Amino acid sequence: MLRPGHIIALCVFALLTLGVVMVSSADMSVQLVGAGHPATDGVTFQSIVLSRSSAYMALALAALIAGTYVPVRRLVAAFENASASPMPGETRRRVTLLLAASLVLVAVCALVYVPFIGLSKNGSHRWIALPFAKALTMQPSEIAKWGLAGLMAWYAASAARTGELARFWKGLVPALVAVALVAAFVVLEDLGTGALIAASACVVLLAAGAKLWQFLIFVPLSLAGLAAAIITNPYRIDRITAFLNPYADPEDTGYHMIQSLLAVSNGDGFGRGLGFGLQKMGYLPEGRTDFIFGVICEELGIAGAGLVVGLFLALVWAGYAIYAREKSPLLRLFVLGVVSTVGLQALINLAVATGMAPTKGIALPMLSSGGTGWILTAFSLGLVLAVDRTQYDDEVALDALVPA
Repeated sequence: MLRPGHIIALCVFALLTLGVVMVSSADMSVQLVGAGHPATDGVTFQSIVLSRSSAYMALALAALIAGTYVPVRRLVAAFENASASPMPGETRRRVTLLLAASLVLVAVCALVYVPFIGLSKNGSHRWIALPFAKALTMQPSEIAKWGLAGLMAWYAASAARTGELARFWKGLVPALVAVALVAAFVVLEDLGTGALIAASACVVLLAAGAKLWQFLIFVPLSLAGLAAAIITNPYRIDRITAFLNPYADPEDTGYHMIQSLLAVSNGDGFGRGLGFGLQKMGYLPEGRTDFIFGVICEELGIAGAGLVVGLFLALVWAGYAIYAREKSPLLRLFVLGVVSTVGLQALINLAVATGMAPTKGIALPMLSSGGTGWILTAFSLGLVLAVDRTQYDDEVALDALVPA
């Protein structure tokens, strides 16, 4: 019987496989050979298998499998047993732990500013070089993104159990302060990821029982913070103006969006064929990362674009099915946090690539070139598979106790 977890596993494998192939295709370049004649360094099966992306795919699949066999229910049972009887000062301890954990995530993100390990690319400090392998880099914001998903699930489940999540000052405000600390620090270098972190956390809090009207109180403050983040960074203002009219400055601020739209439209119905895209040949910036969807559309056409959208829709649907069946509040909220993060990130990237949102430096999950992104996303989805697997085990055990 095909369970939702099987669908997620198949979607992850398909997305990673497609990602390896398309990143290898996007890496193609034009070189001069012989008497100055241009030639491309074609993509072969061997070049794909031996590429760095294939190595990252193997690590991501290993992380997916490892996550699947994490004893999530034992960990949750230990948490629930420890907090079964509310003790005096529990609210204060919960809030203290929440804020301390959020500060740890901020400290992890701050590693990008540490000399000798922090790396700057295109004027942004988003990466660090791993001390044991300088050639390998990672984005600390990825750790913050998935770490906050688990942290919010724990806090929301704990506060909802005692009925305090629905209380403004004791329940919701501490959660939003923690989210604001992490998201605001990430926004300093990456507006898209910061907004994604905040949105996913709010989805978890609302699902846990937080009141919508209480969230609405913070809308003006959130909009003011967003406006400040844009106004204080000229390149973000340029992205907004380019989104409104990319052809006002087609060779500078509007260049990314125009080239992405050209890549999408050049694919027509059936695409130019794998490896035969033109925009990636020095025209489409970040074709292997943020704008990989444009390369897919140009080379694989509507079928390729439909495949990508369909895989993400199937993944989100299967994740929601696991969420709907889950009885444990903590696991239920964690599944929702992971699935909403993947779904919202994909939605933002696809909107940018098709000109429906301003340009942001946010990757397409498991498709855009990446190391830590692929691995941590796969591991988080592996934990979702662990929830689904143990749901099935529980049902089998229950059926065994019921007489035929």
